[in-house]
Amino acid sequence: MYKICKKLIIIIFLILPITSKAHVQHYDNLKRIEFDIYRNNNHIGKHIFSFERKDGLLEVESEINFEIKKLGVTLYKYYVKGTEYYKDGKLIKFNSKTNQNGKEKYVNLVMKGNKLVIDGSSFKGEVPSDYLLGTWWNHSIVKAEAQISAVSGRIIKQKVSFLGKETLNLGGKTYETLHFNFSSTDESLSKDKKLNTDVWYDEKTLNWVKASFNKKGKWEYQLVVIE
Repeated sequence: MYKICKKLIIIIFLILPITSKAHVQHYDNLKRIEFDIYRNNNHIGKHIFSFERKDGLLEVESEINFEIKKLGVTLYKYYVKGTEYYKDGKLIKFNSKTNQNGKEKYVNLVMKGNKLVIDGSSFKGEVPSDYLLGTWWNHSIVKAEAQISAVSGRIIKQKVSFLGKETLNLGGKTYETLHFNFSSTDESLSKDKKLNTDVWYDEKTLNWVKASFNKKGKWEYQLVVIE
């Protein structure tokens, strides 16, 4: 009986925040989000979002820049810049370019009818319009069947688990958060391709405040500024 009640509570927490207010228009007042990126507890770079509204469109520019160094020598560099375009709350276009330690990747996406047409370095084709970009800022991703890699266009079918409420202290501020785990449903994927990421959203605002995953080290994204 306890297990059944616990499952029902988890389902309620998972559904209520989403159906009541989680959509692109919910973020109408956002202007900028800035994260510090850590690997094995070392600060290595930034992830910054900029929001601009003009002519009925919402443009969300995302920029990630980090370097992994050892003894002052740069071992790995990563830079990606992409822009999401929304109209009436729906994604209509996305473009990104990535330099992954010298390897170039890209995504060009456009809405046609009720499909998203993707030309990416890892995937080319059409997918349903309810697949969401894996840029994490939009809490609606917790109810998506799949996410689209913002780096290569790869389609990642996902399972989302609500792990509970947690209090986080970030940058001297306290956040009451909803903690989710995102994992790949395709068990045939190699370990480096599988999604296994924990993401925290502020319970009140549904703003993204933290993410963590393990991939050749422990990685964390921690909120620094949101305005």
